[in-house]
Amino acid sequence: MSIPSDRRSRKRLATRQAISVAATRLFLERGFDRVTVDEIADAADVGRMTVFNHFPRKEDMFFDRDEEGREMLREVLQQQNSVAPIERLHLLAHQMIAEQRPYVRFTAESQGFIQTIENSETLKARARAIRDEIAQLVAEELSGYAGKKSDDPDAHLAANMLLAIWTVAFIQAHRAFPQEQKTEEAEKVFLSVVDKGMIGLKAVMVGTPYI
Repeated sequence: MSIPSDRRSRKRLATRQAISVAATRLFLERGFDRVTVDEIADAADVGRMTVFNHFPRKEDMFFDRDEEGREMLREVLQQQNSVAPIERLHLLAHQMIAEQRPYVRFTAESQGFIQTIENSETLKARARAIRDEIAQLVAEELSGYAGKKSDDPDAHLAANMLLAIWTVAFIQAHRAFPQEQKTEEAEKVFLSVVDKGMIGLKAVMVGTPYI
């Protein structure tokens, strides 16, 4: 995340990060549903309304990197180069692993993050909603790239297949980590599933402008 140049924005970002850190610690320690917004405000040493000014929903404090991830996808899909958009997303998966991006870290710490989601129906529902929202974002970017209407069926098929592939890869990698406690092995699982899935996606998209 880029650091704002003006003092006011830096202070706002620091407050947001303080709230996020306090909330995440409490969520991992006690479970998402057992933590109140007032407790988060106390832990971050801010007022209740300050919390809501930065995070409209409690779930947003847990998925605090959501918008950052969406912006990354937008930037990749809006690049002006000769690489087809679906291949850009394929390469992005490998780039995220190589750069150890927070979205694809498979560690003992990340296991706690996954367990917290699995123990909360609220978080599971929000995770599904985020997945659907990102699929919509990708579909719109793909259709825009091809100069087609935003409801282009091929764009939506590609976007939803992509999210399904990445979701399966993410889940399987997290399931693989506890077996040997090796991040590298989990990363191999993630990329293996992505690579296989992308072969199928590209085959389905033959004849479209997205490959």
